[in-house]
Amino acid sequence: MKKLVSTLAIAVSLVAASSLAASAAVVLKFSHTDNPGGSRQAAAEVFAEKVAEYTEGRYEVRIFPAGQLANDPKAIEQLQLGGVDFTVSATGSYATHLPSLNLTAMPFLVDTYEQGWELYDNSAWLQGEFAKLPEKGFRVLATWEAGFRSFTTKNALNSPADAVGQKMRVYPNDMIRWSMEAIGFQTVVMPITDVYLGIQQGTVNGQENPVDTINSLRFYEVAPNITLTRHVYSPLPLTVAEATWQKFSDADKEAVLKAAAEAAVFSRHLVKNSVDSQLEEMKAAGAIINVPTIGPFRDAVFSVYDKARGVYGAEQVDQILQDAADIREAFPAM
Repeated sequence: MKKLVSTLAIAVSLVAASSLAASAAVVLKFSHTDNPGGSRQAAAEVFAEKVAEYTEGRYEVRIFPAGQLANDPKAIEQLQLGGVDFTVSATGSYATHLPSLNLTAMPFLVDTYEQGWELYDNSAWLQGEFAKLPEKGFRVLATWEAGFRSFTTKNALNSPADAVGQKMRVYPNDMIRWSMEAIGFQTVVMPITDVYLGIQQGTVNGQENPVDTINSLRFYEVAPNITLTRHVYSPLPLTVAEATWQKFSDADKEAVLKAAAEAAVFSRHLVKNSVDSQLEEMKAAGAIINVPTIGPFRDAVFSVYDKARGVYGAEQVDQILQDAADIREAFPAM
């Protein structure tokens, strides 16, 4: 009798253990380079919460901020290699794998957030380019927000003349590099995780990023002159490893897409509505805020469009320029 009870107890334990294992959430890794207090982390937390909710706990999105797992280019490589499941980065960061995406960083394509949202959601050219990414090993789920790129420099930057002889950090993106050189800077390619120390040590004199990123990574502490040129609209496509995507059931794909879209709405409104308060916060901490006359900067980078036509082809360049022009007309800045 004792032997029977013992056997039954073991059987019950094995069934319970099997049931627990079956019900355990699959962990998915989400890598990004924003600090824990930044907007990317906040949106990632919304995404993780919604994925768990909409998949009824079958998946747990575990977030690794501040480049813990990889910087932006390496995180995208890890999507292809299976090291991470999700990342979020500037569109130009993905251009290493699809060079045409460099064109999204052409200067002064749009003037407002609403125009930028329309461009990323409805540009026929851009949606066509995104559709090519699964064959590269990852796909876009939604577009989160970072905002418009502006400068933080050690010295005042009132016009392109002030850029001459100054070293500007850039990430590996043709359009950003060409624009910086057209303005007058010498360019230095550097991972964003190295930029604070690079400015501090004098390797570069400044960097350019959206206000949200400048605030989150505290670049104003080492380069206190914030010059609001808003020269490039720089949102953040959220991507998933294609290998991970193909493991999802159709229902789970729908759930992940829904979570990504809701996190995108959260991200867009959080960033847009935080800019003024972030600038005030940085000003209180000693930053010098400057809104320059934009005309000279626009004039300086005009050559970039023709340079892009020479490298990427006039058809592609003119298509995205036309999409952007149509959107600016349909959604005029107020």
